[in-house]
Amino acid sequence: MLLEPPIDKLIKQVGNPYKLAVLAGKRAKFLQRTLSQEELNQSPEVSRAVEEIYEGKVVAEEDITKPVEEE
Repeated sequence: MLLEPPIDKLIKQVGNPYKLAVLAGKRAKFLQRTLSQEELNQSPEVSRAVEEIYEGKVVAEEDITKPVEEE
């Protein structure tokens, strides 16, 4: 269970719980591929990913899709 950082603050920071889940999952997968086994043993990759999101080191890109304007 995620206790720190608080989930409600993370959702408010990212804007949406689904976006948070995708962002944390993608970052954790990247960390799993790039960190050494020793670093992974110190802290799980999902925990690291969530901490990085909370600290503002990892941010989600804004949606680039725009609604079609009616003429």
